[in-house]
Amino acid sequence: MRTRLDKEQGPGVLPHVRTERAKTVSLVLGSGGARGLAHIGVIRWLTENGYQIASISGASIGALVGGIYATDKLDLYAHWVTALERKHVLRLLDPTISGPGLFKGERIISVLRELIGDYVIEELPIAFTAVATDLVSREEVWLREGKLFDAIRASIATPLVFTPFKHGGRRLLDGALVNPVPISPTLGDATDLTVVVDLSGPAQTAHLHHGKRRLVEDNGYRAKIAKFIDGLQPARRAKEPRHGLLDVAFLSIEAMQDTISQLRLAGNSADVMIDIPRNACGFFEFWRAEELIALGRERAEKAFVKQVERATRS
Repeated sequence: MRTRLDKEQGPGVLPHVRTERAKTVSLVLGSGGARGLAHIGVIRWLTENGYQIASISGASIGALVGGIYATDKLDLYAHWVTALERKHVLRLLDPTISGPGLFKGERIISVLRELIGDYVIEELPIAFTAVATDLVSREEVWLREGKLFDAIRASIATPLVFTPFKHGGRRLLDGALVNPVPISPTLGDATDLTVVVDLSGPAQTAHLHHGKRRLVEDNGYRAKIAKFIDGLQPARRAKEPRHGLLDVAFLSIEAMQDTISQLRLAGNSADVMIDIPRNACGFFEFWRAEELIALGRERAEKAFVKQVERATRS
């Protein structure tokens, strides 16, 4: 199958990739909190340019976005998430009084289940794998059957943030702890391309436009949560940032995950690698969905143009 560039562009416009027939894709969606909303833009670019996503493997937010795409409800989710304001994100959090996590994670899953519907993984039209980590055995767990949102809840159980999820007799945590960019579940796929979206790409020097920040009313309890979440966001502009306890914890986990990702990808290279800058947004900044979706689309196009350029030189 030949791939060519559309030459009908104006100056400064990146060319679109055109294909003579649909190429099948194994899509690997990495972890990274709110940066994972860029996955939506990547998926939209792929489908709009004639690529057929035949299988999805995801960790954490990658499992969430990928699983929802497999239900054919991604547009519904995108419409919902782009309408979120900061105050809405706060309402989705259900703090624990005591326990091995700050939030239960039940409220967000309940809202998404009501929005999307209850699905069983093995009945989805696309092969889907959510990756989680067994807290006790420390093993990587591939969730390929059972209730979709149970698998997603297990995969998004970020340490310190969400409590572990009991599933099949196991206590499961975020799959990113052992496989942040889970390419391994796709190795047996008979597809044309493996496309990987890594949310821990090199930091960008110019930050995304935040738009107008909406203020949360000082209504006591919710204002305290808002202040707490602000404390979780890295101080990106400070010359000498002061890192609190949770800052250090998150940065340490991300550093570990970066190393694991590099080792995993070195052994299992992708056909197309799409990098999202690690500093594109804060972990909880889901109210920036619109710009993150646009970023995903932009990065997907650039990655595929590079692939075509390499192919034409070889």
